[in-house]
Amino acid sequence: MTAGTLSWRWLAAGVGAMVAALLTGLAVGPAGIPPGALIEGRLSPLQEAVLWELRAPRVLLGALVGATLASAGASYQAVFRNPLADPYLLGAAAGAGLGATLAIVYGGFLPLPLAAFAGATGAVTGAYLLGRSVGDGRGTATLILAGVAMAAFLTALQTLLLQQNTENVRAIYSWLLGRLSTSGWHEVGLVAPYAVVSIAVALAYRRLLDVLRVGDQEADALGIRVGRLRLLVIGAATLGTAAAVAASGLIGFVGIIIPHAVRLLAGSSFRVVLPLSMLFGAAFLVLADVVARTLLSPAELPIGVVTACIGAPFFVLILRTSREAAA
Repeated sequence: MTAGTLSWRWLAAGVGAMVAALLTGLAVGPAGIPPGALIEGRLSPLQEAVLWELRAPRVLLGALVGATLASAGASYQAVFRNPLADPYLLGAAAGAGLGATLAIVYGGFLPLPLAAFAGATGAVTGAYLLGRSVGDGRGTATLILAGVAMAAFLTALQTLLLQQNTENVRAIYSWLLGRLSTSGWHEVGLVAPYAVVSIAVALAYRRLLDVLRVGDQEADALGIRVGRLRLLVIGAATLGTAAAVAASGLIGFVGIIIPHAVRLLAGSSFRVVLPLSMLFGAAFLVLADVVARTLLSPAELPIGVVTACIGAPFFVLILRTSREAAA
């Protein structure tokens, strides 16, 4: 296998992990469905109703959201040349949170998913325009600082709304912590087109994203229009992220830990990182949702709590590994 080439073994491992996670998500739950009956199609009418009306859309939505967030995280890490960049870097989380808060507090002006989607895309657009107004629109540091400023401003507005509408705090935090429990085929249909576009753009430009690792000037010298490439990739990643959070709330760490783990195990080329992040991201979030709905059954944990409990120790491990390597 040459450097930067996706090994068929890793591809098979990614596909296998995703298929295994999907089958686990379909089979595990309060209404037990034996894996053998599931594979062979020997289901009772009640089991079929549970499978196709409740469990299948939830599992598929989890796979779409996980794949989208992981590929968006890898895209952001490529564009900003920072392995700790995530899909919420330019204020998407703060914008989605404010949009969802407005929809809950002033119910009726927009459906919650649409309000969250508009908030996320509006925040990133505002951050990008702010970055262009104070810089040349190409520097990653300028965009990051603009995103931090936008996120701080929108978070302050959300906090003000929470203080003035304490009766809605529980509903707002239920969404902010992430959930797939209310998902159905409608949500799957809403997310799927944006997820497909976001992932397709990332995969189509993965070779050029490898070139960005050497620096903007070097990429320019090779004939790559860096500003245009950065805008296209950020736009596609943001579009997918906005759709994902609109349907599932804010689910953290997926866009960081999955690409980072793939990079450590399979190589740092984005020709490898992007497709494997998509596959393992889907598998990871489906399994995280299985934990969220079974650990305290019949109650459910917010899926964002599960991903945070996995993500925090992961970061500790990475920091310890980096420290030992530098010693």
